Formats: sequence, structure tokens, C-alpha cells
Amino acid sequence: MTTGNNLRVLVWNEGRHEQLHDAVRAIYPRGMHGALAEHLNRQPGLAARMATLDEPEHGLTEAALAATDVLVWWGHIAHREVRDDVVDRMQRRVLDGMGLVVLHSGHFSKIFQRLMGTTGNLRHREAFETERIWIVNPGHPIAAGLGPFIELREEMYGEYFDIPEPDELVMVSWFEGGEVFRSGCCWRRGKGKVFYFRPGHETYPTYHHPDILRVIANGVRWAAFAGGAVENRCFKADPLSPLSPPPQGGARDPSRA
Repeated sequence: MTTGNNLRVLVWNEGRHEQLHDAVRAIYPRGMHGALAEHLNRQPGLAARMATLDEPEHGLTEAALAATDVLVWWGHIAHREVRDDVVDRMQRRVLDGMGLVVLHSGHFSKIFQRLMGTTGNLRHREAFETERIWIVNPGHPIAAGLGPFIELREEMYGEYFDIPEPDELVMVSWFEGGEVFRSGCCWRRGKGKVFYFRPGHETYPTYHHPDILRVIANGVRWAAFAGGAVENRCFKADPLSPLSPPPQGGARDPSRA
């Protein structure tokens, strides 16, 4: 779990756009993961490190994930390059209590699709249009410190968004072109918590916006496992109370099970 009083956060990014596109490199000279980790490391109680796709095992070794309380995920052009055995490993950790914060185009990541059981399909349009993210659950911890909405210029994501019904819906976006989108969604999977947050197109300075960064830090804190040890396996259980004897000469009545 945590080291001292700090939540251990691993910010994962493909790291490809920053290598391929000057426009992205100009906005995020240390990569999107660098901008996010730098912000998280300035927040009390958080300690962030980084990993990228092209590291051995994508930087997501057993040891790295064991030392992670919350994984923050950004991916876009290389979802299929993430190894399936690494996805299996991440899924096990989420089910065992590791938090997962999925950003923007991570809706098509293998780990998000695996945990949701759906495609993550949606409508999209890259037009640098106004997005107004309405806080529809202002009492939720992820909305702490926010006003009634966040306004920025972004890529459009629109409904229908192919996801399971969120356990909690925190934010809904409206776009200048007229679309709406469930942009802040929470689920529980096993002992772990998953938060999906929509904004973050690579050619826009979204991860320098103070309210967007606030949401991500809040999401990290919300996703962190706060429970104690829980037995999470199938095992044979002894009865808590005496069982009725089986009928004379036969098996027990299944209706009394």
C-alpha cells in the first residue's frame, strides 16, 4: 500500500505523440506523463513516477505494479501494442485493490475494455471547440474544489458512449456543436476503483488547465484502495449454524440449501 503517508501513483503514457509531432512536444516538452506527474508530485500526500510503452514490459512489471496504489493511463495510437499478459497483470492488481484513472482516448485501451466488458465506442470530432464540463454530482470527492462547470477548448467526444452504466456519474460534457457526453464516470471492479475522465487531446494544452489537473488529483485520491485485507478467493466454508440432517436414506433436500 502507501509508502509513509503518500499514495504511490504510476503515470503511464505511450510516449509516442511527443516523439512524432512537434506540436505535441511544444506543449508537453517532458511528455504528457511528465506534465501530469509533475503536478501530482506537487500535491500533498501523492508521490508520482512515470512509465511508457517502450520500456521493458511497458514499465508495468510485477514489482512496479505491486508498488503502485493508483495507475493513471493515457494511450491513443498504440493500444494494440500493449501485451496481453501485461493487461492480465493489471487486471489482477485492479481486482485486488489498485486504483485506475483512465484518461481521454484510454477508453480504447485493452485494460479499460477488459474491465468494462464493452467496446468503449463513441462519436468524436477534432475541432478545438468549446467544451463545458458540468459537475452533476457536486458532493462527490472527485468534484472537490470545483465550481459548477469547467470550460475549455477540446476535441469532441459524443454519445452514445459504449460503457456499462457508471456506478457514479460525476460529470457530463456539453460541446459547442451540440453533443453531450458522460465525461466523468466511476466504477468498482473487485476491490479496485476505476475513474474515466474524458479531456486530454494531445495537441491541446488540456493538462496545463488547473481545474483539469485538480480533477485528476482528486480522481487519484478517490481511486486509492482504502479497505483492509479481504479474502478474495474461492474456498470451502464451514457452516455458521448447524445444518438440518438429510432425509432418512437419501440426500439433503436441495430446497433447504
